[in-house]
Amino acid sequence: MSALQTATIFNHETVPLDGESFADCEFRSCRMVYAGEAPPSFDNCRFSDCDWKFEGPAARTLAHLKVVWGAGGKAQIQAMIKEITGGGR
Repeated sequence: MSALQTATIFNHETVPLDGESFADCEFRSCRMVYAGEAPPSFDNCRFSDCDWKFEGPAARTLAHLKVVWGAGGKAQIQAMIKEITGGGR
């Protein structure tokens, strides 16, 4: 895991997220890239006009979820989204 990045402003950058930790950072018009390794952590960060991209294993996981949705697993995917967003509490 990389060192904690604190109070940094990222402008128009591609930001690799795997295993990274950010605190009090601001991301402006960035390309946020997650490839499916160690999850990043964000503490009190702000995001403005960022694109979130998924590559490698992360992209394959999303492709799989799309297949499950299309094969009739809509309710299961919606339940996962509800759990992720805290709607299941």
